[in-house]
Amino acid sequence: MKMKYKITIIGGGNLGVAFTRGLLKAGIFKNEEIIITEKREHRIKFLENKGFNVSTDNIKAVKESRFILICVKPQQMIPVLKEIKNVLNDSHILLYTVTDISLSKVEMELGKIPSFRIMPNTAIEICESMTCVSYKNANPQVEKEVLEILEKLGKTIVIDEELMSAATVLGACGIAFALRFLRAATQGGIEIGFGSETSQLITAQTIKGAVQLILENGDHPEKEIDKVTTPQGITISGLNEMEHQGFSSALIKGLLTSYNKLTNNKSNKN
Repeated sequence: MKMKYKITIIGGGNLGVAFTRGLLKAGIFKNEEIIITEKREHRIKFLENKGFNVSTDNIKAVKESRFILICVKPQQMIPVLKEIKNVLNDSHILLYTVTDISLSKVEMELGKIPSFRIMPNTAIEICESMTCVSYKNANPQVEKEVLEILEKLGKTIVIDEELMSAATVLGACGIAFALRFLRAATQGGIEIGFGSETSQLITAQTIKGAVQLILENGDHPEKEIDKVTTPQGITISGLNEMEHQGFSSALIKGLLTSYNKLTNNKSNKN
């Protein structure tokens, strides 16, 4: 049976919309091949105003799609799985971005459907996500198909599922941490004389360049830092002052705080 849509995205929140925009930007699917399901009236209006295909009927949308991507809150995941269980078949491929829901738990609800637990970040909207993936019950052909799609949306790596909580903090929360650094550097630029827009532009492009050096050269960050720190120079003076103020330790503590909260919440639920 020919399906009306290529993919159903269950959950029209920020990540669901970012994923949709990434799929469109990368040319993976056309707009008419994507259906987003949403229950909240204000989000339905928002999505419709943006030109997306929207439905309130998860079951009908799933029947009409091959790929199913679930982007809902953790407490909504199991009810959604129970709702769509009876309309899933061997041709469906499930992906989900939900924290705290293991692949084994999905298998308990749905059986041996190909399932991909993915953790992208919101940069998926511009095809620059860092997406970590674990999967179960997928044959090599399905695995290849899904990973090829995700690779068009940024960088993708397959990880052990036990590292998914760490991937959530470093890759998904990491967007916010990186942007907070950008904001702080922009404010510093304003302090030393630039207007806010110019300061933000200089900071953002500088960060982009720094990141590309690491991604393309594969060097350790300290190697690139050494290239711009001369004896008694201004760069090393600034770096040392940041370290005296706890820059690196504050960032690491922030990561650990987020990770511990995530894993503690998971333990409490179990």
